[in-house]
This record gives sequence, C-alpha cells and structure tokens, in this order.
Amino acid sequence: MQPPKMSGSVKPTQDTKFHIDYTWWERNNEDLRTYLLSHLPAEQRDRLMNSTGDQKVDFIDPETGAVFQEDEIGMALKNAAKDPNFINPHSSVVDSVFRVFVANNNQPLSPRELGDILGRPAATILKTLAGIRVYYGIRPTD
Repeated sequence: MQPPKMSGSVKPTQDTKFHIDYTWWERNNEDLRTYLLSHLPAEQRDRLMNSTGDQKVDFIDPETGAVFQEDEIGMALKNAAKDPNFINPHSSVVDSVFRVFVANNNQPLSPRELGDILGRPAATILKTLAGIRVYYGIRPTD
C-alpha cells in the first residue's frame, strides 16, 4: 500500500519529507547555476564562473554504486560537501537545508531528520519550509 500523495491542502508536519524540486527553478525562471555557485569556496566559484558547465563526467555514488552523469558544478559541490564546514551553524536555515540536500544527493528528509543533522529545532525548520513562500525549490515530496 502506497502512502497518500501530498496535496496543496495538506499541512506538512515534522515528519513530512522534503527535497529540492529542481523543476521549481525552471517554472520560476530562477538562476539555479548562480545559486549553486554561491555554495562553492571562492577559488572553485571563480574557476567555474566563466565555464559553460556543459562538460559531463561519470560519478559513482559511493553508498549505492549507482553511476550517473554530473556536470562541473555538480562535481565541485560534491567535493565541497566533503568539507566539514560545508554545513555550518553560521549559514541560514534555508542555505543549510539546501546544502544537506546537495550533500546527500537530494534524498528526501523530514524537518525532524534535518534538525538532527543541523543541530537546529525541527519546529524552526518546518516553519521555514512549510510557509507560503518556497525557498530555493525546497518542497515536500509528492
């Protein structure tokens, strides 16, 4: 039996799973590339700023063994995510949550799980993510 799908009228809870909905970026004409670059260390950001980003490389997920294509920015973000300071208490809640999803290959997580990872209250994360405004495509999974 499958769980019921989220509808616009269902209010998310601390156990509702969220993820980055990349189609949100397209629908809202937002610049995903620029936002992704902002999460990189300065030297990587400067190097990739003028790159077209078209070149793809094979990436092997170390946990699942799955192979998929990744662009230069995606690979740079995966490398940046290995730094223990990539996710830190000085970043905003939204940036921190986005970085968690970048670091975990966008595997859905609940505010409770995000709170455990970030060391922040799940209620604060839920209040931020479940409001009227969608931040950086972070939305409940369907």
